Formats: sequence, C-alpha cells, structure tokens
Amino acid sequence: MIESKGWNWKIVQDNQTEIWKEPSIESYYLLNRWSSQEKKEFLDLGCGLGRHSILFGKNNFNVSCFDISEEAIKRTREWADKENLIFDYKIGDMLNLPYKDEKFDCIYSRNVISHTDTEGMKKVIKELYRVMKKDGECYLTLGSKDTFGFKQENWPLVDENTRLKMEEGPEYKVPHFYVDYNLAKKLFKDFEIITIYQVIDYHEENNQVFDSYHYHILIHKK
Repeated sequence: MIESKGWNWKIVQDNQTEIWKEPSIESYYLLNRWSSQEKKEFLDLGCGLGRHSILFGKNNFNVSCFDISEEAIKRTREWADKENLIFDYKIGDMLNLPYKDEKFDCIYSRNVISHTDTEGMKKVIKELYRVMKKDGECYLTLGSKDTFGFKQENWPLVDENTRLKMEEGPEYKVPHFYVDYNLAKKLFKDFEIITIYQVIDYHEENNQVFDSYHYHILIHKK
C-alpha cells in the first residue's frame, strides 16, 4: 500500500485560493438534504481550506474538520475563527480516522479519498463504514478511468487503478485512484448506493479545452 500524501497547500498563495473557498454546487443540495433529515454530526473529510466546513458550520451542523495537511487545518481554523465558528480539528491519515465508531451521520469528501491506491481505497471505505452511524450518508467523488489523468502514460502506474500525478503543483507525486462503474459498485457493496453518476468538467487554458471526469456517489449505511 502506497504512503498517503495530501495537497501541498503551502505553495497555494492567498491570491490563488478563491476557487478553493467557494462551496461546490452539490454541497448546497447536501446541506438541504441533511438538514431535512435532521442530521447534525458532519465530517469534512479532507477539508482543504474549509469551504464546506464553513458552509455547514454556518447552518448549525456540528463540524469536524479532518485533513492530512497541517497547513490546511491551520487555514481552515483561521477562517472559522473570523466567522466565530467552533469546529473540531484533527490532522491525520484517512486510512486510520481518529474518531470513535458510529460518530457521524453525514460525511462529505470531494476529490479526496482517491488520493491513495487500490489497497488504500479498500481501507478508507472500511473506515468510512466504521465512523458512520446507522442510516448515515456520505457523499464522495472519485476520478473516472475515462479522464485524461488515468491515460497519462508518463504518470507512473502504481497498480491497475492508480497513477502518480507528475504535474508540478500542489498535487505533485500525489497518488490518484480511478474507477469505472463496475469497480465503484464493487467497492461500496456494503453500503446502499443511493445515486452514482459521472460528471465532466471543462476548463480552458492557453486556448485549449481540458476535460475531467469524476464519479459522484451518495451512499447510505444500512
């Protein structure tokens, strides 16, 4: 199993963080969904700079912020302090979550748990199951094998589903695990899969169009 490695947030300057402080589109749906279900114990798994922690914290959830990066937790705490929000903060490895069994009734993890290899992914999913309450839900995203990253032959292949990202930047040499539909179903066999769909994101850079494919998965602990 490959060693876990997170984003290098230290090289992401303040003038580059705007996109990482704006909550993702689906987070508003989840906020309404989980509020209507009277869920309260929220884990932001791989909180980054805290965009989803702040959103849920402002809406009366009990927020736990978790990241492997000390810098990420530091910046999230600074932002939360400015908003007069009190969160629980922990730095650690998602392969061994520092929480008691059945603590959370909702977990959000966007483009995070894919930063491992196949064996690591299996362990992360077991940890998700362990820390989720019965009837708890988790929304997560995983890279698709249809995306350009999985097809980059200059990115070293760790195993049949995993490559090391070799682009300079905050994800340099961070492992990226990719799935197809059948593998996703197999990995989450112990959960009820409520929804699973593939999203294509487009962006333009230097007059070129780039696309990125991710699976968005909402799971329920039966």
